Amino acid sequence: MEAAGAGAAAALIPFREFVVKVHSRCDLACDHCYIYEHTDQSWRHRPAVISEAVVERFAERLAEHARAHALPSVTVILLGGEPLLAGPARLRRLCEALTRALDGVAVLDLRVHTNGLRLNEAVLALFSEYGVGVGVSLDGDRAANDRHRRYANGRSSHSRVLDAVRLLGEDRHRHLYQGLLCTIDVRNDPDAVLDALLALTPPRIDFLLPHATWESPPPRPDGRADSYARWLLRLFDRWDGLGRPVPVRLFDSLLSTLRGGPSLTESLGLTPTDLVVVETDGTLEQADSLKTAYEGAAATGFDLFRHAFDEVAAHPGIRARQLGLAGVSAECRTCPVVRSCGGGLYAHRYRSANGFDNPSVYCTDLKVLVEGIEQRTARAAVAPEATDPAALAATQQELTRVLLVRLHAELEARADADWQRAWELVTAVEAAAPDALAAVLGHPYTRTWLLAALDAVRRGRPPGVEPAQRLSALAASAVVRGRLELRAPVVLVGGGLYLPTLGLLRADPGRAEVRAAAEGFSVRGEGGRVWNFGPGRESAQWQPVRVMAGGAGPGAPLVLEDLDPDRDCFALPPVPRLDPAGTERWERRLTEAWELLYGTVPSLARETAAGLTTLTPLTDAGVPEEEARRGPGALGVPLGADVRDTALALLTGRRRARLRELTEVADLYASDGQWLHPSPWREEPVPVSRLLADAYEAVAADAFRRAAGGLGDAGRIERALDRLDGAAELTVSGKAVVAALHREFVPEI
Repeated sequence: MEAAGAGAAAALIPFREFVVKVHSRCDLACDHCYIYEHTDQSWRHRPAVISEAVVERFAERLAEHARAHALPSVTVILLGGEPLLAGPARLRRLCEALTRALDGVAVLDLRVHTNGLRLNEAVLALFSEYGVGVGVSLDGDRAANDRHRRYANGRSSHSRVLDAVRLLGEDRHRHLYQGLLCTIDVRNDPDAVLDALLALTPPRIDFLLPHATWESPPPRPDGRADSYARWLLRLFDRWDGLGRPVPVRLFDSLLSTLRGGPSLTESLGLTPTDLVVVETDGTLEQADSLKTAYEGAAATGFDLFRHAFDEVAAHPGIRARQLGLAGVSAECRTCPVVRSCGGGLYAHRYRSANGFDNPSVYCTDLKVLVEGIEQRTARAAVAPEATDPAALAATQQELTRVLLVRLHAELEARADADWQRAWELVTAVEAAAPDALAAVLGHPYTRTWLLAALDAVRRGRPPGVEPAQRLSALAASAVVRGRLELRAPVVLVGGGLYLPTLGLLRADPGRAEVRAAAEGFSVRGEGGRVWNFGPGRESAQWQPVRVMAGGAGPGAPLVLEDLDPDRDCFALPPVPRLDPAGTERWERRLTEAWELLYGTVPSLARETAAGLTTLTPLTDAGVPEEEARRGPGALGVPLGADVRDTALALLTGRRRARLRELTEVADLYASDGQWLHPSPWREEPVPVSRLLADAYEAVAADAFRRAAGGLGDAGRIERALDRLDGAAELTVSGKAVVAALHREFVPEI
């Protein structure tokens, strides 16, 4: 597994989070504090409190940066030391300056992280005035908190912090309460720590690994490399068992990435950092956690008075933490959990011999933690569509409706009278005959039209057939199918009017009206001319959609779709409408192909037939590898293929279509293309999506070929499945699909 594009230059990423040191001293003497107890002691040479000049310049630079990058919002976190030591007057001055500078520029999200000792009514009143969210540091019950969070004389701070948090949690202040931050000590009882924090009803809890590097490893009283993971997994089990009563950022982040979502914290995942630190003297630095590595590790050489934030954003140290996969060590890039752990916090990777080009000092802990949470949650986290065909079908039906609603939202503002009339008719049909509308929306090429129309409208291009014409035809088809006493206005054009699932109407261009009849339907054109059409009766004006009785086996008829203009969505072009003799020959060949499938691989034949509704004959140039977007149930099959190749085309085409349908509604992988994998079937490495698609198809094709007396492909399939087993991109749903392939694949003996 190799990283793709690791050497590519990253575009400038603007800062969205600004940590401001408003006071550089603290009224506690926590022995695990990264500011005062670790390698970098630069705080000793800085002013204790932020100056008026720094406040004003920061506000100017912040507004300048937000305006230049059109940022909708920025987050400013007031930090220290202990920020409340700055006093209410200085805090008010800072809040005023920032609020004024960002007025009309960007939304200001102001927060403060405090030890809580000076949190009182007056301070909370100030914070309420400016909407400052408050996070409080607390390590659990008294025993846990007193291990580290004491005054310089050794006295406990626990009771005063509890009083502050309880005050913050009162109804009149609760809107400011953002959560509790707890630094882990594995000597503490995780259940007791969680219970103590939950008793304070926080809106969120952050659990933080103590800052450490390879030069100064974290304490491990039991000597085990996974002690922090085991502590956190015990905590997870209790949190999960209690019904996950509050969000826990660490756990929520891992649950998100395991499902294919983003990381929710800087300490995990591959999301680029967008944070900068403003010191009390206006110096601009990288994340504070780097102070644990070595003296000056966080320094940039920039300050507010001489440099804009864009200059800092281009600093090599900042850019190194914005490279995603390319920014982690070679060992991490090949690890199957790297998408969740992200190589760990950047500072925790430091080793004097080679800087930050290492896995985290918590590497074993992170791997055990990710795998442990995955094992505990995988069954519930797997998308139901990945294992339940009925769930996949239902979600696909809903997807078509969602697309239609989105197209309506795009076109409604245009005040198109024809579209509005057609939409009102669709709404009336939905109320009177929902099954009839569902049948038309379920026509596979309705999805093709919707996707093409949406794409065209959003790009400002002509959408091909006028959307109102196609929607009116769709509504008319539903009226006929539901035998409703509704008049369906349509527009006839030169090429004819296709009524989805019914057929192609050819008449003089102009406006017309479709009405249902007891048998078939009628069309009233301009000038009062009326055509009557019965089901299945072909004429110069009417070409009906045909149904192949043989279909996909006994009792499973299939539509022969060679009329719909949107069937031209395959890599191979469709053939024109077949004449009766051509239809008979093709149906006979299809019947023989189904008999071959049911006779050799009956379970795969049933899987292929399940949900298949529509076949479109294609030219004989070969079977396309990629097929364009369409709704479920359709398959394009080369017209001139022999029986064996037709059977294989049905089997592999259906597999491709099913996997595509699944990827449309479920996240099987994330960060596709960031890694490239050797492929047993291709000369060049491929992204995981391609490798999975090839393996998914090959497993079925191999079973058919061997059952039909041909050569198998077991060796290459085994190599592909082994590669997929270690792919970091796969989500829990993707892993469930690969696990099913393992069960399905029977290697040669």
